[in-house]
Amino acid sequence: MATRSFFLPREHLAASDRLVLFCESRVVVQGENFLWQQQQVIDQLPDDSEFLLIDHNGEQFVIAHTSKDISEHIAAESRSLRSLLFNESDADFSLAGKASQILSWYRTHRYCGVCGGQTTQYEEQKALLCNNCGEHYFPRINPCAIVLVTKGREVLLARSARFRTGFFSCVAGFIEVGESAEDTVLREVKEESGVDVENIRYIKSQSWPFPSQLMLGFHADYKSGDIVPEPGEIEEAAFYDVDDLPAVPSPDISVAGELIQIYVDQVRRGEI
Repeated sequence: MATRSFFLPREHLAASDRLVLFCESRVVVQGENFLWQQQQVIDQLPDDSEFLLIDHNGEQFVIAHTSKDISEHIAAESRSLRSLLFNESDADFSLAGKASQILSWYRTHRYCGVCGGQTTQYEEQKALLCNNCGEHYFPRINPCAIVLVTKGREVLLARSARFRTGFFSCVAGFIEVGESAEDTVLREVKEESGVDVENIRYIKSQSWPFPSQLMLGFHADYKSGDIVPEPGEIEEAAFYDVDDLPAVPSPDISVAGELIQIYVDQVRRGEI
């Protein structure tokens, strides 16, 4: 079988292709299902629609992008990716998230940031190439540190002032130029909550498509200081006993939820 290009002309789509359909940055879904068979939607997609081939867990899927909302023509609705977060399984959300990240990279790198020339597919790798100056653009990942701060049976949880989901979560922030992930943990916890931490240890990572992040999950021990939420960033923060937690993210979807659940389980097993 011939290798298919990362960028697919419409005529190269196969009848068996499964599509993740985007209208601008919104996912087109039918009920809770966001995967479409090619024949379900192809006749409704405008001529200027774009198609990108992606691999996910050993399978191939097609990202279909259009600037025209066709949801009403296929008995569907367009929704934000974030709205799918707590309705899909971990595997489904991972696929939708990856598709969103690839599409965002493609849409924001149509022109070269060095000379302004138009970019095209680089055949050797999944990248965009400026034919004018030769600059290459690969999908960008923004590393972030997220940390569960603990004090005995208590965990430090904060509620964002910017995203009013009602959930409390771990402190997190982008890694800045020149910082290690551990440096970011120290800085972000101090900035967002006012407390100092020690004994920082890495736990696990997670791809997080808002917009294209790699979350590096840590656990740290409380050292000193009083909680002072950062104005404009943190609406509320406090230490909570593991048996009296507020609403927190699901461990099936979010690394924050998993960090919290790991510690709760350790306390309840008497390991802490």
